[in-house]
Amino acid sequence: MQKHIFNIHDVVLFMTVAECFLLVIFQAILPVKNQLANRLLSTFLISIAISSACIMVLWNDDVSLFTVFDEHLLPYFLVIAQLLKGPLLLLYVVSLTEDAFKLMRRHLVHLIPAALAVLWLAIFQINSTDLRFRTLGMSETDRQIANGIWHFIKVMPFFYALAAVNRVRLYRIGLHNQYSNFSPTEPSWLNILSLGFLFTWSFSILVHIIANTIALAAPQVSDLFGITENYVIFILINALFINSVVHTHKLLTTKPEVTKDKVDEKLTDTAIQKVQQGMEIQKLFLKQNLNIDEFSKRINLPVKEVSAVINKHYGTNFFEFMNSYRVEEAKRLLSDIQHVDMTVMDVLLHAGFNSKSAFHRFFNRLVGMSPTEFRKQNLQKEAKAI
Repeated sequence: MQKHIFNIHDVVLFMTVAECFLLVIFQAILPVKNQLANRLLSTFLISIAISSACIMVLWNDDVSLFTVFDEHLLPYFLVIAQLLKGPLLLLYVVSLTEDAFKLMRRHLVHLIPAALAVLWLAIFQINSTDLRFRTLGMSETDRQIANGIWHFIKVMPFFYALAAVNRVRLYRIGLHNQYSNFSPTEPSWLNILSLGFLFTWSFSILVHIIANTIALAAPQVSDLFGITENYVIFILINALFINSVVHTHKLLTTKPEVTKDKVDEKLTDTAIQKVQQGMEIQKLFLKQNLNIDEFSKRINLPVKEVSAVINKHYGTNFFEFMNSYRVEEAKRLLSDIQHVDMTVMDVLLHAGFNSKSAFHRFFNRLVGMSPTEFRKQNLQKEAKAI
């Protein structure tokens, strides 16, 4: 009977490797505005591909390249790929969300974990047989030294995924502080992906713990968890690519939050008055897609002072501040019998909203009823008064 080199689970690993490289090629020919994010995503995909390929070669005795690589070089490729995927994910998220982000010399600090792991491999001369714990006469000390690498490459990506999730959280806060209108779809996708990798790499730690505790008693359980992890990674890679094609080009970027200083601590009456005039006299909230930079220019007040007035004097953020005025304008139009011919869509656009869903969400939350119900009630009052 013909022997099968790959089982279905190895096929998933092989498909992950092949798909990652195909997506890298596709990314190279795809026209994109954010070239840095594109390069970081491609490098991240390559790290996943190398990691998956190394795992397949390491644990499948029927798959090999050449002896020197399989036994001595593979551990180095494996740990470098595993320890770079975390920083690459984080930097990719930052490059998508931070305005004018550039790689700096300080970002080289993210290479330190990989450098330490390589040094560990070299000092203790750990090879593939050691990583598989198949070395004859392997002492408990040698086993723990080899297992230390597994501990390290499982834990480090988790912390970077955690940092990526936190970065998306800060990004959503920044959107509320700097924009009056934005679509929640793209940030939600980015958040789901970040949480997806956090879950996957947390699951990877769980698999590692199981392998170190109950693998001898129930090896099938450990294998099942390890196989499940490979399937989840394959699904996430597909979701990541869909997100990069469909959603990332629509993401708004935010500027890093200005460090608070003494100017922010004590609000001046002049600053408060300028913000009030911008809203009540200039009616800047009627301008769709207004951001805090443009607003500050229109009222001739630095962004940090505008932010301080809105955050401290009004106790809210830019997004909520602008849209609360827009709701008041919409209420005025809906209750005015002279504007009865305006549709709800006309009203929301005239009030400064550019999204029907955002308008209805804000209106219902602030008024307690739908725009249609509000109009009906107020027009009935107008008719009775007449």
